[in-house]
Amino acid sequence: MTARFEFPHPVILLLGCVAIAAALTWVVPAGVYDRKDDPVTGRAVVVAGTFHRVDPAPVGVFQALVAVPKGLIDAASVIFLIFLSGGAFTVVDRTGALRRLVDALARRLVDRGVLVIPVVGLAFAAGGALMQMSEELVAFAPLLLLICASLGLPPLMAVAMSIGTAAIAAAFSPVDPFMVAIAQKVAGLPVGSGWEFRTVLLAIALAYWLWSITRYASRHLNPPDTIARPDERDQRLTMRHLLVIVVVALTFVFFGIGAQQWGWDFDKLATLFLIMGLVSGVVGGLGISGTAEALVAGARDMTFSALIVGLARGIFVVLDEGHIVDSLVHALVTPLEGLPVTAAAIGMFFAQALIHIPVPSTSGQAVLTMPILAPVSDLIGLSRQVTVLAYQLGNGTFDLLFPTNGPLLALLAVSGVRFDDWFKWVLPRCLILAAFGCLAVVVAIAIGWH
Repeated sequence: MTARFEFPHPVILLLGCVAIAAALTWVVPAGVYDRKDDPVTGRAVVVAGTFHRVDPAPVGVFQALVAVPKGLIDAASVIFLIFLSGGAFTVVDRTGALRRLVDALARRLVDRGVLVIPVVGLAFAAGGALMQMSEELVAFAPLLLLICASLGLPPLMAVAMSIGTAAIAAAFSPVDPFMVAIAQKVAGLPVGSGWEFRTVLLAIALAYWLWSITRYASRHLNPPDTIARPDERDQRLTMRHLLVIVVVALTFVFFGIGAQQWGWDFDKLATLFLIMGLVSGVVGGLGISGTAEALVAGARDMTFSALIVGLARGIFVVLDEGHIVDSLVHALVTPLEGLPVTAAAIGMFFAQALIHIPVPSTSGQAVLTMPILAPVSDLIGLSRQVTVLAYQLGNGTFDLLFPTNGPLLALLAVSGVRFDDWFKWVLPRCLILAAFGCLAVVVAIAIGWH
């Protein structure tokens, strides 16, 4: 009997990716594109046709290990969001407010727990489509796991209906400011143009994703956990509990407004959770010392997830220090110039998917690749709108498969879901969405979409 292959521990997996990235710096010729500040996007963008070789900068063993703390430093704002949100939710959990609320919800939804999935999924889809929520979603993990446990849903559903739904919505979004908007700006297209076609694609993709995960959940329901203790089940929510729930609700209201309307960065969003934890502890009756102890305990429980985010960032640090990010992009993009229009568009789709492995930032990928691909599309007679679509769908439909996606691995870690179990579950769904994305590109070319 053959032994079952298992993925390594996430930390070993990411350290292995760091090692592979370091090894590539020894064999891939170093090279860079010139860059210029673009007043339209407010970012440094690549200048097409300027790729040139530079002196090799191979990354050694020690330097590769140094990239790990550098990655942690680079991702500090995200990491502290994870720490503070985890601490805040532990405070809320110890007040008993959410547990009693979720327990009441579970009793009302008995035998209908899967209905929560499309409702919650659509909320995260809005966040994904409007502001590409990703790292922020780790903050929702404790609440989602509580809901899943109370309704008998597999823990994998907490990941699927949060970052899964948000990633798919972002991939097909007509308005995502960090993906389609930046790509359109760099490509010289009006921001928001082509929204009608993208909205149709978004509706189809989301309908498939939500149907798929709801169907899976209905076939894999677990016995619901008892959230409240037996002596608590007949007790109503007290005024203290209601005040805590109001504090949590207001936190998420300001979270959405701050992230979308006020342009808040991770530091301000993390501060919201700090305030939520402190206020919830006081009004929930934990006292100052009890609140502090809960904050520390919650932050401690999130250490693994925070470490995963920094390790994933360390992979890009290695490639960047070895000056081979641009080399990899150049090698993938150059062959597209000699292909027929449709083949080139599909090639762009898969090239963007591959580029997304070493460049997990979608906005960074847009300013890196679009200045190169936009002129290529002009030369071969391909609409720039289709080029943006290939970029969007290429990196978006495969985003849930890559171990360089730090927020995904962090959510898996918090949820107790192994990466190999997630990979096997999500792979066929991503392949179906990728096939749909390729079909969308072909249809866009056929109808002369601009």
